[in-house]
Amino acid sequence: MIKNQKKATLFALLAVLMWSTVATAFKITLSYFSPIQMLLVSSFTTIVLLTCICLQQKKLHLLKSYFLNRPWFYLTMGLINPFFYYLILFEAYNLLPAQQAQSLNYTWAIALSILAVPFLGQKLSRKDITAIILGYSGVLIIATKGDLLALDFASPLGVFLAMLSTLLWAMYWILNSKNSADPIASLLLCFLLGFPAILIATPMLSDFNMPGWQGWLGAVYIGLFEMGFAFVAWLSALRYAQNTAKISNLIFISPFVSLLLLNWIIKEPIYPATIIGLVFIISGLLIQQIRSKKS
Repeated sequence: MIKNQKKATLFALLAVLMWSTVATAFKITLSYFSPIQMLLVSSFTTIVLLTCICLQQKKLHLLKSYFLNRPWFYLTMGLINPFFYYLILFEAYNLLPAQQAQSLNYTWAIALSILAVPFLGQKLSRKDITAIILGYSGVLIIATKGDLLALDFASPLGVFLAMLSTLLWAMYWILNSKNSADPIASLLLCFLLGFPAILIATPMLSDFNMPGWQGWLGAVYIGLFEMGFAFVAWLSALRYAQNTAKISNLIFISPFVSLLLLNWIIKEPIYPATIIGLVFIISGLLIQQIRSKKS
């Protein structure tokens, strides 16, 4: 593929724009659907979308060989994403204000650096440790709404689930780090293998009674943009990029745009502690970015 930084920036900004809307979409949809119902519709939508993309790119034939070569790997990946990761993340959004859940979710890259120590044999540098301290200080500020001494969490379970989702997402990328298969075909295979678990869990955790058209609209939107088009756009950005660091830094726009949308669309008041905590988290992530650029 011919490198084109302008195209890369355009695709990256499209991905960032899509990711910036999903916290609002999550919260709206959860007022009509339960987390498992939302996951059922959104993941099915993603499967349809990725199937169409793979069909257009003539990649559907890859699925059989990928599964036969590594069945347990893809079964495990499918259970992590979409099943466990999104179910836990959606439940966190159900219990917490959207600004808290989405801000805490941004610490997954910090969790990645911690998990890389036992699973990939990497060592933590001083910058990694600084990033961890900053990131989790931001988590504490956001989770307590700035009342650090009281340690009064609005929803301890919600905070726990939000942080657990970051570990699952980090684990997904660690397991995927040595996977040389086509990323879109691999993602489709993960969704296909994870979907039966979602189907089985739906009547256990909720039911199939989903009459609200608003919930359907929101869940389809999530499936198309959070789980589908944003992923494809980001991959396209990285493939076109001459300088991937410039592209990667654009992701830090997303949480702040997301806060504005939450306040504008669903009228969620933005806590000062959320802004302060986000600055701590983003600072930690930027320190990691500087380290990765040098290495």
